[in-house]
Amino acid sequence: MRQLSKLTAVLMPAPEGGFTALNPETGTTTKGESVDEALANLRETTELFLEEFGGGGRQGATALGV
Repeated sequence: MRQLSKLTAVLMPAPEGGFTALNPETGTTTKGESVDEALANLRETTELFLEEFGGGGRQGATALGV
C-alpha cells in the first residue's frame, strides 16, 4: 500500500521570468513559466526523487501532494 503525504511547495518569482519551485523536505527544485507549470514540474521531480531514493526523502514521505 502506498502512503501519501503532503509536502511543502515554495514558489518564488525567477529573475529571468517564470517561477522557481522548491520542496524543502527533499531539496528538489525546478522551474516553470507559470505557477501551475512550476507546481507540476515540482510534483514530477519530487516523485522521481522519492522513487529513486526509496526512503521517501528527509521526512519519510512517499508521494507529493501539493
